[in-house]
Amino acid sequence: MGTLREVRIPKYPECWESCGSCASGEIYIQSVLVAEGEAVARDDTLVVLETGKVALDIPCPCDGIVTAVLVEENDPVDEGDLIVRIETA
Repeated sequence: MGTLREVRIPKYPECWESCGSCASGEIYIQSVLVAEGEAVARDDTLVVLETGKVALDIPCPCDGIVTAVLVEENDPVDEGDLIVRIETA
């Protein structure tokens, strides 16, 4: 059995609070692009966030197998929320 790695929503850029252009309103999951049991590679897109004005791809930090997808399309999310678990070799 490999190591279990948790993937979380990254820290939002500081400029979002000062300018407010990108993150106007609620941030939610626009698309989930992986499923349990799927092999993923580093930098594959796991989910796409919608910020109101910008869509952001959340990349995979490592190679592995998706063991759990903890979000669905249209789920609201915040920085630090757990979105995917990946088992690495």
